[in-house]
Amino acid sequence: MGKRILQRRRGKGGIQFRARTRGKIAPVRYPKLAADAKGIVRSILDERGRSAPLAQLEFDKGQFVYIPAVSGLSVGREVEVGATAQLSTGNVLPLASIPEGTRVCNIELRPGDGGKLVRASGGSAILFSKAGGNAFLKLPSGKNILVDGRCRAIVGEIAGGGRLEKSFLRAGPRHHAMRAKGIPYPRMRGIAMAAVYHPFGGGRHQHPGKSTSTSRNAPPGRKVGLIAPRKTGRKRLARTSMEVKE
Repeated sequence: MGKRILQRRRGKGGIQFRARTRGKIAPVRYPKLAADAKGIVRSILDERGRSAPLAQLEFDKGQFVYIPAVSGLSVGREVEVGATAQLSTGNVLPLASIPEGTRVCNIELRPGDGGKLVRASGGSAILFSKAGGNAFLKLPSGKNILVDGRCRAIVGEIAGGGRLEKSFLRAGPRHHAMRAKGIPYPRMRGIAMAAVYHPFGGGRHQHPGKSTSTSRNAPPGRKVGLIAPRKTGRKRLARTSMEVKE
């Protein structure tokens, strides 16, 4: 009979395929304050599975909050939070209080959600314009979005830029980096397996040997490849009338 294929084992959700929880520090979000406040950066921390370092802020009454650290932030630095904060790197302000053309990061998608956008290392968005209580932002991907002007953001860019410029060099460091994020690594190709381990395995050459399109109602163990695809193959452009005349 063979054994269960790897995709089926991962789909069950065993503990060996989950992201590690050891090394996690705390959720990253803005403080819920009724008025403007000032916090002190007590430490810069490294969290498992996160590309950017974290800044631990201490507010009055021993309240600790963790936010992504921006470039230039250091221990002992004072961080202002609120609409009256100064336009300085590391301060948290609503988008309505930030001038156009400023680079921001850790942007809230909805007012009060704690920050959802642009949180990876070296990332920053540009506040393109403001109109009607909303703000237009250009994300690092080049996409333009419209968010509420009450959403908060950090002035500056996330620390850790250039992280991807250094290669892993060996398989061990990449293994631990992928394991911390819960990403399956390494990925074994089905055509490189034996026939008892995968439907595409076996044969004299590495080829599927059958159609890679699979029904959505296929039984476990056969449901591999393209699951109920709408279309397959190359995209062919329609010939224009000018091309037909030529």
